[in-house]
Amino acid sequence: MRIKFLFFVLLFALFVAVPSIQAQGVRSGPDPSTFRDPDLERDSNHNLEVAKNYFKLKKAYVAALKRCEEIIAGNPNFAKIEEVLLMAGQSSVWLSEAKGKQNPNLYVTFVDGEKKTLTPEEFREMGREYLKKLVELYPNGEYAKQAQEELNRLPASKPK
Repeated sequence: MRIKFLFFVLLFALFVAVPSIQAQGVRSGPDPSTFRDPDLERDSNHNLEVAKNYFKLKKAYVAALKRCEEIIAGNPNFAKIEEVLLMAGQSSVWLSEAKGKQNPNLYVTFVDGEKKTLTPEEFREMGREYLKKLVELYPNGEYAKQAQEELNRLPASKPK
């Protein structure tokens, strides 16, 4: 008799109580928006390593910026996005100052189907946006202080 009672309690819990709890919005497990695709993370890590090589060893800021932009566009939830934003910001700012071994004119964008190179002011503003995004989204992050220092070093932006 006791086994039958326990069996009915278990059935009640499975078919009545559990669905009603789920209907009230109770979920288990992590938030699905925090899941990261392992293949995308692996590709982004590879691009980050290549970007670091261009940035630190070769002083090829155009190439580093392009790799960073690829990561930002393709995987904005990348685990190391803070580092990517800092490198993109610094690359842009340093291109505005004609630093590095690559000519800034190698950075080409397309506007209405036509090739366009950026002016030093446009590079500076692009860098400012990457650095501001880093500071605003990750104020206590590992790279926020460095980004803020870089922002403080920049001249004031011109009104639009």
